Formats: sequence, C-alpha cells, structure tokens
Amino acid sequence: MLNFETRVGPDFGTNAPSYPLNDVPEWYRDAKLGFFIHWGLYSVPAWATAHDEGGVPTEDAYAHHQYAEWYGNTVRIHGSPSWVRHQEKYGTGTSYEDLAEHWDAGNFDATEFVGKLRAAGAQYIVPTTKHHEGFCLWDTETTEFNAAKRGPKRDLIAELGEATRASGARFGVYFSGALDWHVSNFPPIESDTDLFRFRRNDEQFAKYSAQQLEELVARFAPDILWNDIEWPDGGKGTEDYAVAALLRRYFAAVPEGVVNDRWGVPYHGFLTREYRHVENIIEQPWESTRGLGYSFGYNQDEGPEHSLSGEALIRLLVDVVSKNGNLLINVGPRADGAIPELQEAAMAAMGDWLETNGEAIYGTRPWTRPGDGLDGSAISYTTKAKDLFVLAVDPAAGFITLPQELCSAGQVSWLNSSGTTATATVGAGGVVEIPEELRTSAVAVATIAGVN
Repeated sequence: MLNFETRVGPDFGTNAPSYPLNDVPEWYRDAKLGFFIHWGLYSVPAWATAHDEGGVPTEDAYAHHQYAEWYGNTVRIHGSPSWVRHQEKYGTGTSYEDLAEHWDAGNFDATEFVGKLRAAGAQYIVPTTKHHEGFCLWDTETTEFNAAKRGPKRDLIAELGEATRASGARFGVYFSGALDWHVSNFPPIESDTDLFRFRRNDEQFAKYSAQQLEELVARFAPDILWNDIEWPDGGKGTEDYAVAALLRRYFAAVPEGVVNDRWGVPYHGFLTREYRHVENIIEQPWESTRGLGYSFGYNQDEGPEHSLSGEALIRLLVDVVSKNGNLLINVGPRADGAIPELQEAAMAAMGDWLETNGEAIYGTRPWTRPGDGLDGSAISYTTKAKDLFVLAVDPAAGFITLPQELCSAGQVSWLNSSGTTATATVGAGGVVEIPEELRTSAVAVATIAGVN
C-alpha cells in the first residue's frame, strides 16, 4: 500500500500556496480507537473476490479486487469475476448506478448502530460520505446522485452524525476527493498507475469536490476530515477553491479538527497505514486502518478464515497503540444497515476487553520501545503519567519475562474484570507469573508504577 505523505506535487515554485500550521490535537492522540463505516451502493451487491492481500498475481489484482467498495470499478473490467456475477444477478441492462434503486435502508436505526460501535470502544466514528462511486450519503445540492434523493431516501450522514455526537464520540467524515466515477469518463482502473492516471484533475471537477467538502464542513463541523486518494491537481494552487484555502477555512470553523495525509499536498495531519504492519514506533501521530475482513465494504463471500477474530482484533489494537498509532477499524454493514455477525462478534469481544483494560489503551503514549520478546514471552508497552503498562500478548504461556531495566520494580499489578488488581512478584531473571484467571484473555495487562 502507498505511503501518501510522500505524494506532495505539483511543484508551484515561488507561487506555492500557504498551508495551515495546525498540529494533530491531543484529543485525537488520546482516542486510540475509531470506527470507519463503509456503506454505499456497493453494499447492495456486497461482493468481491474473497482473498488475502497475496491471493492473486499483481497483474490481476484489480480484476479480482478484494475491496467490495471497488465493485463500481471492478464490474467494468470485462471478464472479471464481478463482471460475470453482475450479468448473472442483475442482467446486462442494469448499470452500477441503477443499484441505487435496489438499496433499502428502511430499518436502519443510527442510534442503535452507533451504540454498537461505542460498546466496542469507539472514541470517534468516520462514515464514508462519498466513496469513489460518487454516490453522496448526505442531502447535497451538488448532485441528485445522493441517498436523500435515491435509494434510501434519507440523509444518512445527518443521522449518523447526530447519533455519534449524542453518544459522546467525535464525528469525522471520509471523502473521496480525486476519484469520482459518476462524473468521470475514464476506462476502469487496472493498476496502481491507473489509480492516478484515470482521474479528473481539471478546474471544474476541483470546484465540484470543493463545494461538496465545504457542504460537509458547514453542515457537520467534522472533527476529522479523512480524504482519500489525493485531491484534483486543478485544485492545489492558491485559488479560493483550492485545497490550501479549504483547509484554512476548515480549521477556522473547527479549531480542534484534524486531517489525514491523503491530499497530495505538502501539508498533512496524521499519517495513514492501510492493511500494513508497522515494525516500530512512528514518532509522528499515525493511524492504522483496515477492515475486519479483507474488504472495507461488506463482502458476503468472506467467512471466518478471512476475518479478524476478537482475539486478533484486540492484539492488533495493542500492537498499533504501542507504536504511537490509532486504530481505525472498519465495519462494513449490509445494505439494510445491519452489522454482519462475524464483525459484530469481534467488536463485542474488543469492547468487553476494553471495559477491563482500557486504562492501558486510552490516553496512553508509547514507551522507549514497543515491546520485547524474552525467553518465550511476548509483551507490548504503553505509558500514562507515571505508569508503565505491560501487555502480555500470549497470556496462555502463563508468564512474562521483564527486561533488566524493569526488574527493580519488585512487583506488578494485574488488571482484572472484578475492578481490582492482583499483585505479583518479579522473580529471578524478571519472570512474572500471569494469574490463572487471565490466561484465557486475548491480552493480559500488568501495571508497573513509577517508571516514567
């Protein structure tokens, strides 16, 4: 996957625009866990080739795209599995955009939906307001191709925003800035090179994207602007509709807001890493994002073998946080807004774990290194104030081995679901026994006071 912070063109020389100076706010760094919601027309067919990242040859990756939200592109690649399936299911006369008439969200309850994300530990929620398909999920004045006019006949972003804020969580918006297949006339994307070649960079489209983004800011004052796959080059200059001016106005309206790194300009907020394992601490604030399966949009062909279990999800969260990151995990609902059972089970497991161990996640910062693996034990670290949290990622082993510089602590306190702590002595060689009742947990957490 690409590192978007390295894409900062075009070069305007001495006429370069002036970008904001806003840093990533502390509330974002403290939050640690957010939820993406990928929901759109692609949720109607809800289908993609089910495989992991290395499942098909590189040259076939787009024809067999693992992301169900890319159905609007994949279905246009003649002979692709999505193309074949679409003809069989909907017939040759049904276009991708006709799927709007098949989208029924009549039973969707935003308060109930958001409640499940909050119960899973979400501190911020970021729905897709417009993905690459160009279908807007809010009542926009820019196009009739939106959820208030077609399909659900509801302003889904307004409902999600109201429910999120009522729950006490922060609300962000995902926006596809430079890819919009509804107002473009390019061939389908079949390579990473096409990803940047087959997109509009003209002034008219830049103004269209700018108007939509300004609507989102004016209506929802989002705490997070999560842009995807850059911005049209025609809107990267010094003009009033260009991205530099848009960002300045956004921060004027939302001073504690934050943006990501996918604008294709020299300014960014937090870094993003998509379906990537990060080896060590990244000093800049960053965010790991992925689906609970191998797709963001719901893929009905994915089974347990493609999906994160509750234990795997908890360990992913611990790994990311220990390296100075936030986890933006994605839920991909069915067209009717229901969360698939596999996803909901993993979410519930993470929420239960955070009820006991959230102190070692929320509001923490990384230690001098993310973890250690000594004498058969694997541990991660987080810190808060004067406390160091030692997170045993294989508690079934029955013990952890602390590094030499922590052995002088003498004892540790294990967090448990009763709300109390169990004290354990640091033995010879730094070995600490994990209490029996914690050995079936996904991750067991010990606290060492006075380390920082």
